[in-house]
Amino acid sequence: MPPSHRYDRLSAQDNSFLVSETRTAHMHIGGVSVFELGDLATEEGGVDFASIRRATEAVLHRIPRYRQRLHWTPLTGNPVWEDDRDFDLDYHIRHTSLPKPGGDEQLKRLASRIMAQQLDRDRPLWEMWIVEGLGSDRFASIMKIHHCMIDGASGVDLAMILMSTEPVKEIPEPVTYMPRPTPSGLELLRDEMLRRVSLPLRALRGVRAFREETEDIGAELRLRGRALTDLVRQGLAPPSATPVNGPLGPHRRFDWLSFGLEDVKAVRRAANCTVNDVVLNTASGAFREYFRLRNVDPAELKFIASAPVSMRRDTDAGKLGNRVSAWQVRLPLEEADPLARLHVIHDLTQGLKSSQSALGVEMMMQVAEWTPPVLLSLGARAAGAVTNTIITNVPGPQFPLYMLGARLVNMFPMAPLLDTMGIAIALFSYNGRLNWGFVADYRLVPDLPVFKRLVEQSFSEFAAAVGVEAIGAIDSTSG
Repeated sequence: MPPSHRYDRLSAQDNSFLVSETRTAHMHIGGVSVFELGDLATEEGGVDFASIRRATEAVLHRIPRYRQRLHWTPLTGNPVWEDDRDFDLDYHIRHTSLPKPGGDEQLKRLASRIMAQQLDRDRPLWEMWIVEGLGSDRFASIMKIHHCMIDGASGVDLAMILMSTEPVKEIPEPVTYMPRPTPSGLELLRDEMLRRVSLPLRALRGVRAFREETEDIGAELRLRGRALTDLVRQGLAPPSATPVNGPLGPHRRFDWLSFGLEDVKAVRRAANCTVNDVVLNTASGAFREYFRLRNVDPAELKFIASAPVSMRRDTDAGKLGNRVSAWQVRLPLEEADPLARLHVIHDLTQGLKSSQSALGVEMMMQVAEWTPPVLLSLGARAAGAVTNTIITNVPGPQFPLYMLGARLVNMFPMAPLLDTMGIAIALFSYNGRLNWGFVADYRLVPDLPVFKRLVEQSFSEFAAAVGVEAIGAIDSTSG
């Protein structure tokens, strides 16, 4: 059936991030961006917040989801996006300041508190905090967006809208906001009933299109069958219990590291592997040593990392929503030698590529379009039980970005914690740096700086093992 002109329906994958949210596991993603003050400096030493607000308002017509809120269909409880007729930009973009002396550690603590707070579901699901008082002629923004709105790849597209590739200072006039009429409950219920009635016909059309577009139907069906079988097998073999997994508390910790991207690529070339292999190997070494410090034998653990894989096509560029799958990678924590770990990881990732493992998750999301919200909620939470951590790596632009002439120095990403997951790792490459962001539960990982140092140590050991003299990581926002 054709889409409504009054509202937009959430896909099953977008909805999965809503239904998997709990009181302590919030499904928003975010990032801390640090800028040079430049021309945005005020005479008092702060940041020109009014100009940033006007510039944000001027681009909102290009991202209509930012002025939409959730609404649910009667009886069925399926979520849709409707235009927020009471949209108030001043609620979403906020101005705050760090207490003196205004250093990186204070910024991390502020980001931790913001990350721990659930977004208000009665409003559009995003916030942007402009933070002054950082010192060294810098300011920061802390962005927080619900995962049901965007994935990592569309987040990069969004950054390109909110910032520019040149130090442009002019602010265009905002486009007048004209919200669409709010759909009535009767309209939503009628459309949902028609959608359900039409599902079998749409499925038949999908089968017909699949047959027309597929050269070897038998081979494709066997491939998809293996992908689903592998996915089910993973669900039947849960990972080990570890000190970083358990009931989540209400508070978060946030920390970061930054490596030179050329150092990472030098290790990749010397080891004849991918950047993702370098990342997974580095994380494996850090988790191995961290568990040893927590008096746990890593050789006895089946430790699974969920590694999101973008399923976006070129035609999806600029679109919000989620087009993502995931690999479930067993990290070889039993291997002390970084080269031995690499061989295991490389074989695993190559096997996941050849088996089209990510295809299984995508197919399950297509089936989920038929699934009632209650069953989708159970499935989403069950999916979180088959992994110990998230390690997500999103490539970003390798050139400077600007906000009203203020140069973006660095951006450190923040991933959500799934239920019982005490630490998540997100990476973002920008302008010659590979930036790591660590989000952790306050109680399960009380020594996050220790884990961060182990990541740096693991990378250095890996680089030395392949004969690369890598420069150490930095944990300052000024580099």
